[in-house]
Amino acid sequence: MHQIQAAVLRAGGGPLHLESLDLGGPRDDEVLVRLAASGVCHTDIDFLEGHAEPPVILGHEGAGVVAEVGRQVRRFKPGDHVVLSYQSCGRCPLCRQGRPTACEHFWDLNFGFQRLDVSNAYSDGVQGHFFGQSSFATQTLATSRNLVKVPPDLPLKLLAPLGCGMQTGAATVLNLLKIPKKSSIAVLGTGAVGLAAVMAACIAGANPIIGVDIKPARLELALELGATHAIDSSREEVIPRIREITGRGVDYVLEITGDPAMYRAGAEALKPKGTMALIASPGRGGSLPEGRKIIGSIQGDAVPQKFIPKLIALYREGKFPFDRLLKFYEFREINQAIADALQGDTIKPVLVINEI
Repeated sequence: MHQIQAAVLRAGGGPLHLESLDLGGPRDDEVLVRLAASGVCHTDIDFLEGHAEPPVILGHEGAGVVAEVGRQVRRFKPGDHVVLSYQSCGRCPLCRQGRPTACEHFWDLNFGFQRLDVSNAYSDGVQGHFFGQSSFATQTLATSRNLVKVPPDLPLKLLAPLGCGMQTGAATVLNLLKIPKKSSIAVLGTGAVGLAAVMAACIAGANPIIGVDIKPARLELALELGATHAIDSSREEVIPRIREITGRGVDYVLEITGDPAMYRAGAEALKPKGTMALIASPGRGGSLPEGRKIIGSIQGDAVPQKFIPKLIALYREGKFPFDRLLKFYEFREINQAIADALQGDTIKPVLVINEI
């Protein structure tokens, strides 16, 4: 057993409480990670506000150093620097086809707050294993399937957010949609996921790239990171403005806000045969008139072990400057970090858990 500090959700809506708990050692296929940092994602906040049954440990954008490995683990060893991403079973037909985001057990492994065999490694009745990691803690258990080895010369607190939000935004553009050069795109919501999508669209050579938000500071940053146009939807009508910019509409839309009105605007802003990808929207995949398509995005269909190293390489080349979105908080400031994210004052909070 390992004694850890974890931010425990004891009641829906929070706050989170730092508590001492016991964590079991790694099973044969597991890895014990000493966490250096964890990003705070809006999925964490959604579960804090009502999608989880307390007491639980949230967090799913961890980064740290391998402390122990189980007997069956071959790809990792103590001392390796790692980023943690979503979990998959590795055994179902879709996992074997190299499509872990379509894993048959994806929901249970990532949102079930337990291992697939319904066991739990935490003491005092607290449930963990969120996204196979529960990274709001000083140590956690993961598996080879949701770990990505990363270069030791880059700070782990910098790399932590790559495991979910940044990956999802960028991979939706580059992997799922495979946006061709000179295509037009509107990104509805320029938080961390949306700005990652803007940077990826710039890498893909899209034009125009239109950012839509209600926060002027975010729109200004979107323009600095590659957007060609910005629309403040609290002041302007989105659909007429997009048509004014493009003439007829856009080839692609990313809907990230979860706002039904923005979902409708995105669908109407599409050109004939255009495609809208939903990341946080209440709408579902399907079709619209004139061959328009609506598809859902889970992590942008990214395989973390392939895509996260790609993002790191793009960062080193200066093409994916995601560090501009980050603000760092001490672990004890976790509730303030969440409040700042909800207010829109911080685009991507990152908790510094251990100095490694």
